[in-house]
Amino acid sequence: MTESRGPLSPGLSIVGTPIGNLSDLSDRGREALQSCDVIVCEDTRRSGRLLQQLGLAKRPFLVANEYTEGKATAAVIERIKGGQRVVLITDAGMPGVSDPGSGLIKGVIASGLAVDVVPGPTALISGLVLSGLPTTRFVFEGFLARRGQEREVQLGDIASQPRTTVFYESPKRVVRTLQDLAKVCGADRQVALARELTKLHEQVVRGTIEEVESHFADVAPRGEFVVIVAGRNAPPGASDEEIRTWLDEALRAGLSKRDAVSQVVERSGVAKNRVYHLMTADLVGPEALQ
Repeated sequence: MTESRGPLSPGLSIVGTPIGNLSDLSDRGREALQSCDVIVCEDTRRSGRLLQQLGLAKRPFLVANEYTEGKATAAVIERIKGGQRVVLITDAGMPGVSDPGSGLIKGVIASGLAVDVVPGPTALISGLVLSGLPTTRFVFEGFLARRGQEREVQLGDIASQPRTTVFYESPKRVVRTLQDLAKVCGADRQVALARELTKLHEQVVRGTIEEVESHFADVAPRGEFVVIVAGRNAPPGASDEEIRTWLDEALRAGLSKRDAVSQVVERSGVAKNRVYHLMTADLVGPEALQ
């Protein structure tokens, strides 16, 4: 078991950096960047520019991106064991959330070394709370797959998801994604698209999928987007046949019987004992249960 460390002891600090407005860096984040022995980052040029803009002295850098994270993890572990303080940052926002860093964090923890976090801005949460859509329960999809079956599965999950869904999208693909969402969710599903969060031209476009798609047909999308999709309204009083169909779909997708029941309960809002009864009564057909 490892515990959080004191501010000057060896270990890894995960530091959230501004996603736009430099004033959003916390005092703790500034202190961590000033006092560490080395900074692990995605891009030394961008991180060097960030330190300069913040008026902070340069620190040695280690690069951890999709190609170097494994090598960087070993180097970080060695440095911490040698008594150093290491700070992990990303180009913007919280490391490890749709950015490199999660593997490094896992490796440091597995080595029994201390890890703490200095919270900072995240586009995920900022977009969600600005959307005006329900925030009590939500899921995060990261970036959608660009094509193929994986993308189809993700879109299907979003369409059937009773909770608000949040994901990131590039300006080049956002219109196509809205078109795909309209097909699986229906053009009247509520969405919000947030761009340039915390920056001068911050914008949130809210409405139905059809309305938001129409907006970006007239206005070229610019900047990285946070897409927030309202959850699917549970059908009032799903019939046994509907539950049967959903169970069948879940089983054919490779889910276990237990997971299939859980998925259908969440999807339909029907009591678990009713769904379980239909499953055990073998109403979904012998082929699906094989």
